[in-house]
Amino acid sequence: MRDMSAQAWDMLLNSQSEPTPFMRHAYLSAMEESGSASAQTGWALRLISVWHPPEGASGSFKPPHEDLANDPKKGRLAAVAVLYIKPHSYGEYVFDWAWADAYQRHGLNYYPKSVAAIPFTPVPGSRLLADSESSKVALIQAMVSLAQEEDWSSVHILFLSSDDLVTTDKAGWLSRHTVQFHWHNANYDHFDHFLSQMNQEKRKKIKQERRKVAEAGVTFTSLTGAGIQSADWDFFYKCYSQTYFEHGNAPYLNRDFFQRMQDNMPENWVLFIAEKDGQRMACSLIGIQNKVAYGRYWGALERVDCLHFEACYYQPIEWCIAQGVQRFEGGAQGEHKMARALLPVKASSAHWLAHPDFSDAVERYLEKEGHGVEAYLENLEARSPLKLR
Repeated sequence: MRDMSAQAWDMLLNSQSEPTPFMRHAYLSAMEESGSASAQTGWALRLISVWHPPEGASGSFKPPHEDLANDPKKGRLAAVAVLYIKPHSYGEYVFDWAWADAYQRHGLNYYPKSVAAIPFTPVPGSRLLADSESSKVALIQAMVSLAQEEDWSSVHILFLSSDDLVTTDKAGWLSRHTVQFHWHNANYDHFDHFLSQMNQEKRKKIKQERRKVAEAGVTFTSLTGAGIQSADWDFFYKCYSQTYFEHGNAPYLNRDFFQRMQDNMPENWVLFIAEKDGQRMACSLIGIQNKVAYGRYWGALERVDCLHFEACYYQPIEWCIAQGVQRFEGGAQGEHKMARALLPVKASSAHWLAHPDFSDAVERYLEKEGHGVEAYLENLEARSPLKLR
């Protein structure tokens, strides 16, 4: 990432329909340079870029290979994407283990495969950063060409924007859909105003859950941006890593990654810290950009009934209302989020498989799966916790 101009990258990102902080040059650089997403962890980075030739250039134009910036003498960046070459499917949140198993049973290698995704970050948004539709088409063509040259089984673009999905659909890629849960701010004045829009059962349940946390003596404070000091990040990481270890896994992200967030992207974070008996004991971290908040990580050093709901949903929603944030995305999976007024939305991915017979088989599978997802969405929407209008 350091070879690509951060300014050129972020200018392209900010011109897209669905930019997020997790596609920023600084975020992806932190993934790479901290070693959290690296060849050693199964995320070998390849940058795919498309370039406009310099004005007046004649003959065959070769894009620059050093200091990849918008230099008129070198050409202008037209499109770019991160592509990770992977020997596994961990950290993606779009599950294709059955596909890999089917390849293996037929004596074929599913890995290595390539994914255009944000490591460990199931946040929908723009993945194909391009200055025009033709540049975006050239970008996905370059992905396929490289996959064929390198003999990768497949290319997967995960949690892509609706605009990106239109491009891949037109190119004949396979589309796959899943369900996430997002909260939307209907111009609420305060948290009780928000609660008043829920049906009686869910409103009562939320009040009971918040009361349990308060009666346990837990209070919360929020810190934003540069106000999150090193000691706060240290405490957050202690909680975050302990929660992973309690579930039998090592954390995906290391402390150095979050140090880079503090150093290079402080404005994109809000930290909620819980205290009990004068001691910090839990926290949750959300990302923010352009009036959208993204639930990311949490952890606790002590168990308190309903603490997870308070830290990960009610505190962020209350903060979003106070700050005029329009949407809070609750992350991958979790039907229980509906009871907290995070409503179902469709999230999409696009897939190209090199083997024609497997591509046909996966296409048939995805058609059936898609009908199931649509039925699931209809069922969820019929169970909305909001009052009927």
